[in-house]
Amino acid sequence: MKDVTIVICNYNYERFITQAIDSALGQDYPATRVVVIDDGSTDGSRSIIASYGSRIKSVFKENGGQVSAYNTAVEIVETDYAILLDSDDLLYPTAVSEVMRAFNAGDYTKVQFRLDVIGSEGELTGTHVPHSEPPADCGSLLRRGWLYPSPPASGNAYRVSALREIFPVPQSSVNRYGADFYAIYGVALLGPVATISKSLGAYRVHNASAPSVSFANSESLTKAPKALNMRWATLKQIARSRLNVELPASFHDFSHEKAHFCSGVYNAPLAARWHWMTRESHGYLHSIVANPFWGVKKKVGTLVLSSLCLLPYAPLSDYAVRYIANPLARRRVAAR
Repeated sequence: MKDVTIVICNYNYERFITQAIDSALGQDYPATRVVVIDDGSTDGSRSIIASYGSRIKSVFKENGGQVSAYNTAVEIVETDYAILLDSDDLLYPTAVSEVMRAFNAGDYTKVQFRLDVIGSEGELTGTHVPHSEPPADCGSLLRRGWLYPSPPASGNAYRVSALREIFPVPQSSVNRYGADFYAIYGVALLGPVATISKSLGAYRVHNASAPSVSFANSESLTKAPKALNMRWATLKQIARSRLNVELPASFHDFSHEKAHFCSGVYNAPLAARWHWMTRESHGYLHSIVANPFWGVKKKVGTLVLSSLCLLPYAPLSDYAVRYIANPLARRRVAAR
């Protein structure tokens, strides 16, 4: 039986860290190790982590951001496989067993699985991420600039040797976060990716009670596109210097273009919506029409919903944007 490490990276999440650690310790796969890296927390996290004693390996470091924590994780992991679990998320008991079953079935660099979306109190929201699945050879599409559908950080298990081809990632004042971007997309350049089409864990969304156009917990809509462009440029440098792979200058990603779409039309006057849709929507429309991971039905549905932004009735336009941007908004409509 091959050993697997669940690495939990934590910063000031004393409210959730116990549940994350317990979910890692509760795996039904006997050869599971648990490492917790605390990135300079100033709340009560460190005392909670220390209370687990020898049941886990604890690493207490100065605050350096998520990239720094991932660099440390990849350096110290002693097993051939690892899951990098965010400290506000959790894994279901069979997660490692099912991941290792997938790894043993092929020469994969990454195995990804769905995550149920939960609210801040752990309540199920009725939706999951991601909603699309990539082909095993998504690396070939990545080389053409297409970012493939992937769950957030906690829904990915990696071959550690592949991670070490990508990490350490350069650290700087502007590159402290988004470390999972480099892991998720970097390892796909090194081999095939397997997808498990069931939920093996939960992704916590802290604004679930009042869903708007913002779904993820990271950057705001205005900051996200700039951050993603910077990460792509960094990954491009890593791919060229370490892997001898030349990535294109720009990338294609619906989530990225969706942020531009929301910023341009949400809560905007009719004239501004028309201006954006007719003058600035090329990248957004291309990410729908040419999307290699979507079927015709999904493409047509998204185009129809997007066109509602051209109607003069603002509440309908804003509803369409929320529906496109945030899976939680869709579930609320369905529950009525």
